Amino acid sequence: MMPEILDTTRIRKLLFLGPRGSYSDFAKNTFIDAFKLHCVSTNLKSISSIIKALKDENNAEIVAVIPIENSIEGIVRETLDNLSSLKKEGFKIIAETTLGVEHALIGYAKNKSDIKVVRSHPQALAQCKRYLQENFPDSLIEEATLSTSAAVRSLVIEEPAVAAIGSVDCAEMYDVPVIDKNINDEVNNQTRFILLGKFMSPQTGYDKTSITFSTENRAGALNKILTILEEYDINMSYIDSRPSKKELGEYVFYIDFAGHILDEKVQMAFEKIKPLVKMFYVIGSYHPVG
Repeated sequence: MMPEILDTTRIRKLLFLGPRGSYSDFAKNTFIDAFKLHCVSTNLKSISSIIKALKDENNAEIVAVIPIENSIEGIVRETLDNLSSLKKEGFKIIAETTLGVEHALIGYAKNKSDIKVVRSHPQALAQCKRYLQENFPDSLIEEATLSTSAAVRSLVIEEPAVAAIGSVDCAEMYDVPVIDKNINDEVNNQTRFILLGKFMSPQTGYDKTSITFSTENRAGALNKILTILEEYDINMSYIDSRPSKKELGEYVFYIDFAGHILDEKVQMAFEKIKPLVKMFYVIGSYHPVG
C-alpha cells in the first residue's frame, strides 16, 4: 500500500542529530523553512537513537533529520545500516538537502602548540586529517564524539589543551573562541541530509528514489536487478552493499536512481524485481530542497 502524499500540516515534532549547533541542526532549519513546518524540534545524541525514537512513536506527526552522505568521506554507514530497519513502521525519505561544510578549529588554547587533544565526529576528524598532520605532532590525541556540536559543547576554559572541530556558527552559539578557520582538507566539502517521515513526496519531475533489497546468495542475482533497471531506462546514481547481519556472505543492497515510485516505468520495473529478491523496500521518492 502506498503511503499518504506529504501533508506538512500534520507534522508536530522534528528530531535531529544534536546537540544544537550541529550541521544537522542547520539542515533542520532548511527543511523547516522549505516546508513551513510548525513543530517542536528535539535533538538526540546519535543516529541510532533517532531511528529508535521514530520506531517507538511510529506516527505521521514525527519526522527526523539525519546525515546520509559526505562528498569527501562518502556514505554515513550508521544511517545506511538503519534505513532498512524502518520498513515495518513505513518511514520514508521525503526530502533531501545539501549543506556546505566548513570546519574550524575551536578551543581556549592561546597557541596551537598548546593543544594536545582534538575531538569531533569521526567524519569531521577524517575530513581534516591532512590539516591535523601538518599542524600537530604525531602525539596528538584524536577523540571521537557523536557530533561536531557535542565536541564543541564539551570544551571548558579550564582545559585549554583540548580543542574541537566544528563550525564557526557552533562556536558562536556556545561562545567558544575560533582558533583557525576553513581547515577542511578539501574546499568543496558538502554533506547531504535526509528528512524521514511517514509520507511520500509528490512527483516533481526531478525526483530520486532509493530502494533496498536482498537477494539469494548466488551468482548473477544482483546483475538481474541491474539489467531490469537498464531495460526500463532507469538511471542509477548510487549503489552500495552492507552485510545483512543475519548470515555470512549475505548482503543488503542500496540503490538510488532518477525517478519517482509513481512513474509508470518505475512501477513496471519493480513488478519484475520483486519476485527475484528476498526483501524489498522503497526507502523513498523525494527531491532536493533549499
